[in-house]
Amino acid sequence: MSIIEAKGLSKSFMQAVKEPGLKGAVKHLLIPRHIEKMAVQSLDLSIEAGETVAYVGPNGAGKSTTIKMLTGILMPTAGSISVNGINPYRKRMENAAQIGAVFGQRTQLWWDIPIVESFSLLKDIYQIPDAVYKTNLEMFIEMLGMREFIHLSARKLSLGQRMRADLAAALLHNPPIVYLDEPTIGLDVSVKQKIREFIKKINQEQQTTVMLTTHDLGDIEDLCKRLIIIDHGSIIYDGSLSEVKSRFARNRVIFFQVGSPLPELYQQLSQTPGMKLDLQNDQEFSVSFDRYEYTASEVVSRVMKHGEVIDFRMEDANIEQVIKAVYDGNLNLNETGA
Repeated sequence: MSIIEAKGLSKSFMQAVKEPGLKGAVKHLLIPRHIEKMAVQSLDLSIEAGETVAYVGPNGAGKSTTIKMLTGILMPTAGSISVNGINPYRKRMENAAQIGAVFGQRTQLWWDIPIVESFSLLKDIYQIPDAVYKTNLEMFIEMLGMREFIHLSARKLSLGQRMRADLAAALLHNPPIVYLDEPTIGLDVSVKQKIREFIKKINQEQQTTVMLTTHDLGDIEDLCKRLIIIDHGSIIYDGSLSEVKSRFARNRVIFFQVGSPLPELYQQLSQTPGMKLDLQNDQEFSVSFDRYEYTASEVVSRVMKHGEVIDFRMEDANIEQVIKAVYDGNLNLNETGA
């Protein structure tokens, strides 16, 4: 059985409909009118233990609503959920004991006490054995670089420091499942890398199941092997990250540096269907091509026939292009056979 299982999961909200101005407010007070808003509809989800899954979609697609139902914060309107064999909204205490959660805009740390004291309180709340607590705390301090601020209160931390502390707090009790909602939002490159390396290590060594919602494509490519895209409350793609890149990110780019200008080649490439030339200067250029029409070796061979190639590098398919196309409504993954 999957560690996370949802069948026919739906969640709707009633939204008030008001006309503008004082007249509209009074009218709504006397004759209130509401419409039903479907945040998640008929969603089927199955995640195996130890998986790292990216759960992405445009704003308002239903990502956070799904996570809130899986954590037991919200009760579904319809459908069923099982998280490690537990119904999360009927057994919230039992469910909370087996999950960790990090929400980028919120903290579970106590605002006015040192971070180490927050960890100590969490130890008592989750009833973590002394040996496990000491081992985990020392490992997290070292891996996340928290030693310099472990004795500061949460209100004195920078965003990057607080996110590292929140991540440690969520994983102190060795939960088999962790939900990460925008865990690297607003962070600099070095802090992002620390957090990504930490998540990968926990997943590999403890087989922790990770469900990640993010708009940072670097997080997805670095951490996740499986991609689920949700839009308007329904899943429109569920498969491997490599598959969606190979199937839908058709363009590849090769960057060249040549020994001398090659005007004849530049003209040929500009006129070749399925290729696009981008000249940086007389001796540096890139060729974008459709991977289903041409191979990389064909492109390189064509350039080498015209002159000396000093250096070249290839940029592979980018998942960002695919997801942007989905967000913009320019690509329907269901219609393309996903």
